[in-house]
Amino acid sequence: MKQFNDENFLLQTETAQRLYHDHAAKMPIIDYHCHLIPEYVASNHRFDNLSKIWLEGDHYKWRAMRTNGVDERFCTGKDTTDWEKFEKWAETVPYTMRNPLYHWTHLELKTAFGVGKLLNPSTAREIYDHCTALLQTPDYYARGLMKHYNVETVCTTDDPVDSLEHHIKVAQDDFGVKMLPTWRPDKAMAVEVPAEFKAYIDRLGEVAGVAITRFADVIDALRIRHKFFESVGCRLSDHGIEEFYAEDYTQSEIDAIFLKVYGGGELTREEILKYKTAMMVEFAVMDWETGWTQQFHYGAIRNNNTRMFRQLGPDTGFDSIGDFTVAKKMSKFFDMLDGRDKLTKTIIYNLNPRDNELIATMLGNFQDGRYGPGKIQFGSGWWFLDQKDGMEKQMNALSVLGLLSRFVGMLTDSRSFLSYPRHEYFRRTLCNLLGNDIENGLLPASEIDFIGREIVEGICYRNAKEYFKF
Repeated sequence: MKQFNDENFLLQTETAQRLYHDHAAKMPIIDYHCHLIPEYVASNHRFDNLSKIWLEGDHYKWRAMRTNGVDERFCTGKDTTDWEKFEKWAETVPYTMRNPLYHWTHLELKTAFGVGKLLNPSTAREIYDHCTALLQTPDYYARGLMKHYNVETVCTTDDPVDSLEHHIKVAQDDFGVKMLPTWRPDKAMAVEVPAEFKAYIDRLGEVAGVAITRFADVIDALRIRHKFFESVGCRLSDHGIEEFYAEDYTQSEIDAIFLKVYGGGELTREEILKYKTAMMVEFAVMDWETGWTQQFHYGAIRNNNTRMFRQLGPDTGFDSIGDFTVAKKMSKFFDMLDGRDKLTKTIIYNLNPRDNELIATMLGNFQDGRYGPGKIQFGSGWWFLDQKDGMEKQMNALSVLGLLSRFVGMLTDSRSFLSYPRHEYFRRTLCNLLGNDIENGLLPASEIDFIGREIVEGICYRNAKEYFKF
């Protein structure tokens, strides 16, 4: 019987173990998409206790706790102590077996704090006190944890109006880890609520130093901010969309639509889609001009629970997988850009696993050797899919219909400084897939050194470093 969470966790064969320990485990981490708070890195934030670093803002854990019957005040409430919240989480953990939270919880305790015990009500106080004490020491401040996990580069998620002051400070400090911004301009095309859109556009104009009265002024302001982001080291954009937008439009239509919504008018569904299409094209051209990589995270239905959205706001654990029809629009959008030869490097992340093969075949339509290997990438399992089953299905689809060997690998997509073991989880899963293929005669055992050096090390680190030009 195999032991839980030992050195060969998830590695079912000796060949998988060799690939992981000799190759994957030693590679630095490039976390090219995350939601860390940049200020925490700049200030080398110290976390008061284990709840602060582990439970605050973690909607994965909140969803599990709610499902386990825990009252909301122990998830997001203000009238409970940090210990009380942790105690409720510890009560929930034994019931998360076969949910990835069970694996992540114990990987994080082991790799960050050296805790090998299972978290449950009987061990909760001991583990909480032990980890909280360690968090008061410099090695467990924000920067110490990043260095502990051999992080080389992180890319945060930032709005075009952000000052990037914390990124600039981290670069000046040069503490051994790069923190680069990522351009996330979603609010610049969020025209569904005219008043909020106008307030954002006014703020954009103020920050960029542009008086905005027409659509062309918006693009001028965005270009100014895009260049500023580039000067601070930005190499990626990111777009959180329900579906791809690819409506036919004319410039005069977009000019009129902007004036209508900026003036407070409600847009029709057709006008919204045309405006979003135009903005996505403008963003894509900017990225092509600067050689950035554009990322598309699509397919989430957000804020499903209206009552809880009013109470807690977004990103609190009430989102789910959507079932949008995307193939034709996705293809048309990329073709609109490729037809002008202005399609930059691109990563596509799906939230519905039914789209795995769709995306894996879409990649091949727009690959271009002028950009090096893997211009168009199938992003790693995202959100509800960043677990063993989701990772395996994504990699299997990519293997069968593309080139797994050119994959740029894993990311945390997390707000937590304790989420870096997700890279280890991914690496173990990758090595297990390849190791099993070798053991079963599906790949040649004579090529194990090539597989370890070129494929495993490439996917875990080198492909991303070369692809993003870090």
